[in-house]
Amino acid sequence: MYRQSIVAILLIFSVLYVHAEDSIKVSAADLQALIQRVERLEQKDSLSLKKVSGERSEVSGKRGKFTIGGYGEITAKHCFYSNNYLRYGKNPEKYANDHYGEFDLPHVVIYLGYDFGKGWSVGTEIEFEHGGTESAIEIEEEEGGEYESEIERGGEVALEQFWLQKAFNRYAIIRAGMQVIPVGGLNAHHESTEYFGVYRNEGSFTIIPSTWHEVALTFMGSTPNGWRYQAMFLPGLDSDRFNRKNWIKPGAGSPYEFKLANVFAGAARVEYTGVQGLRLALSGYCGNSFRNTLSKTNAELDASAYKNVKGTVSIGAFDMAYKGHGAIVRGEFLYGHLSDAAAITQYNISMRKGSVSSKQWIASDALAAGIEAGFDFFSLNQKLKEKNQQFYLFGRYDYYDSMFRYDNQPTDMYAWCGRHRVAAGINYFPIPQIGVKAEFSYGILKQGTRADGTRGKIYNDEPQIAFGIVYAGFYQL
Repeated sequence: MYRQSIVAILLIFSVLYVHAEDSIKVSAADLQALIQRVERLEQKDSLSLKKVSGERSEVSGKRGKFTIGGYGEITAKHCFYSNNYLRYGKNPEKYANDHYGEFDLPHVVIYLGYDFGKGWSVGTEIEFEHGGTESAIEIEEEEGGEYESEIERGGEVALEQFWLQKAFNRYAIIRAGMQVIPVGGLNAHHESTEYFGVYRNEGSFTIIPSTWHEVALTFMGSTPNGWRYQAMFLPGLDSDRFNRKNWIKPGAGSPYEFKLANVFAGAARVEYTGVQGLRLALSGYCGNSFRNTLSKTNAELDASAYKNVKGTVSIGAFDMAYKGHGAIVRGEFLYGHLSDAAAITQYNISMRKGSVSSKQWIASDALAAGIEAGFDFFSLNQKLKEKNQQFYLFGRYDYYDSMFRYDNQPTDMYAWCGRHRVAAGINYFPIPQIGVKAEFSYGILKQGTRADGTRGKIYNDEPQIAFGIVYAGFYQL
C-alpha cells in the first residue's frame, strides 16, 4: 500500500530540512492529518470482492480485476457390495458377497472471472467430470445390461457456468447466462471443502441435479444485516428423462445442442447470515416439465389423452450451517412433488426404442434429509491453531428416497430406491484450501415385502470405505 511510502518520504524530508534556512517545517499534527487523508483515499479505492450464495463474487469497484480459482477431488473407495446392474433385481442374494473398488476424479473445476468496471462482470466455470473426454462406455441397467458408448449430458467436459451481470448496487444485481440453480444446500455450497464426506452428500445429490446449472435470468442482492436473495427465471425440466433412481435429476440440462424451452420455471433462495458463524436458508423451484419434449408436437399432445398433463415439479428445501467453538454442523431437508407422475410414466414407457427416455416408473414424491457434525481437535492446541491447521472428526446421517410415493405400482420392487446412510470419518486440513479425507459409510436399504409374502430386508446393505484429497480456492489478480 502507498500510505507507508508517503509517510516515509515525509519523515525523510522533515529530517533533511529541519535545520535549513528555508526549510518547510512539518508538525506532528500536520503529519497525522496527512496520514488520515491517505487512509481515506485507500479505503475509497479498494472495494473488496464478496461472495454471494450461488455465485463466485460480486462486482468490485476496481477496473481490470481477474478472479481465478476452482475446486476438485481425487478419490478412492472400496465398496463391500456389488456393482452389478442386477443387484436390485429378483435375486439380490446372488450378489451378497461381491465387492469392488474405484479410483476417480469426480470433479475438477476451473473458474475464471473478470470485472470490467462500472458494475459489469463476467464469470465462467469449466468442469471435468471423472477425468473424462466427453464419451464413456456404460452398462445400461434399463436396456438388459448391454454395453453402450455414449455422449453424456453436457459432456464429461462441461461449461458449467458462463454469465454476464450488472451490479447497480449491493441490493440489485441482474445476471444472465449459464449459472448455478441454488436449490438446496449442496447446490448453493458445493465446493469440496464445504462438506465432510469424500463424495457429495448422497441424498440431495441423488434426487436433484448437482451441480444444477441452467441458462437463466437472475435478480439478486444482499443487505448489510446479513440477508441474501436470488430469484430466477429459467426453462423447465424435461420429463422424458425422469427415472426411478434419480427422480427428476436427469431432466436438467439437455441431450441436444440446445436447451428446450417449451415450458418455464422459477427458482428462488433466501439466505440469512446475520449471526456470526450461522447460515440459514430456504430455497425452492416450481415449473412444468411434460411438454419440454421433441417426441410429439403440441398439436399431437392436445389431440391425445395427455392433453391436460403438465408434470409440474415443485421442490422446497431448507439448509443450515453453523461454525464456531471448533465445531461445524450442517443440515438439509428437501422435498419434491411431481404432478401427473402416473401419466408421465405411461407416456415414457410408450416411447419408441432409441428415445432419450429411460422408460421407467417415476415417483410423484421424493425426499432427502441429512445432517453432519464435526469437531476440530486441533482447535484445542494453541500452536496448531496458530498454524491454521484443522483436524475434524465427523459423523453424518442421511435418509433419502427417490420413489417415496408412486401410483399404480402396489409392490415393493423399488424399496432399494430408499435408504438410511450413516457415516463417520476424519478431515485434515494442513492449509485451509487443501483437505485430506477418510470415511466409512453404511447404506441401510429399506425393508419391503418379499416374494414369499413376508416383511423384511429385500436387498443387500451397502458398506464402503473411501479416501480423498480435495481442494478449493479463489484468488484475485
